[in-house]
Amino acid sequence: MLLTVAPIDPVAFSLGPLSVRWYGLIIGIGIALGLILAMRESEKRGLGKDLFADLLLWAIPISIICARIYYVIFEWDYYSQYPGEIIKIWNGGIAIHGALIGAVVTAIIFAKKRGVSFWQLADIAAPSIILGQAIGRWGNFVNQEAHGSEVSRQFLENMHLPEFIINGMYINGAYYHPTFLYESVWNFAGFALLLLLRRANLKRGELFLSYVIWYSIGRYFIEGMRTDSLMVTEMLRAAQMLSIILIVGAIVIIIYRRVSGNAKERYLDPPQKQAKAN
Repeated sequence: MLLTVAPIDPVAFSLGPLSVRWYGLIIGIGIALGLILAMRESEKRGLGKDLFADLLLWAIPISIICARIYYVIFEWDYYSQYPGEIIKIWNGGIAIHGALIGAVVTAIIFAKKRGVSFWQLADIAAPSIILGQAIGRWGNFVNQEAHGSEVSRQFLENMHLPEFIINGMYINGAYYHPTFLYESVWNFAGFALLLLLRRANLKRGELFLSYVIWYSIGRYFIEGMRTDSLMVTEMLRAAQMLSIILIVGAIVIIIYRRVSGNAKERYLDPPQKQAKAN
């Protein structure tokens, strides 16, 4: 029997010639919820609720640019032949690791300029980041991208997934692993874990580093199931390589900061102003 399943229209609504896509709308919701969460926690921690709004004014555009640069680097064989396509970000092609690198560098500079602790900013932001990632993966679902290898419909039904997800995984005549869902669930679990770790009053910086470890573990295994990975070599996936580096790096930083005595403050300690950079 020939089965026809209509995919979700990627356009949420149109305003004249302007089409608003579900992908951008979902990403925007993730950013907004993450910002609200960070602003509330920032105010509780004595840094003021507007600090993260100011940070995002810089972090969002810089992260988008870095996400595009990261993608282009690993697809350079194509873009070196068609350099005019590099700026056409609306055609797709961004990478979350590039966005995270851009956001971290921006936050380091921002913290120095504002005279606050980068580690405290990062700790407050960590749950917001992983929440935004968990929500944002549903934009991939609507676009029918970031999926895994081919599976049977029975396989998806045995997972007791809602019908709309099963139908959304029917792409060009075949069903695929909903890797977007695996990562979204993993990130929501990480979000809950980070909220619990807040109460544990870890050393400053360790909440953010716990996020790095948690996200990277999940991304390593889920990336191995995807069919659209950016590759370093024919056999080495960029996201898996970076995930291993981040896991090891985060653990080393935690140990080093504790052994060296640099991790003196804890998450719930009041903020200590640093000297502003000239």
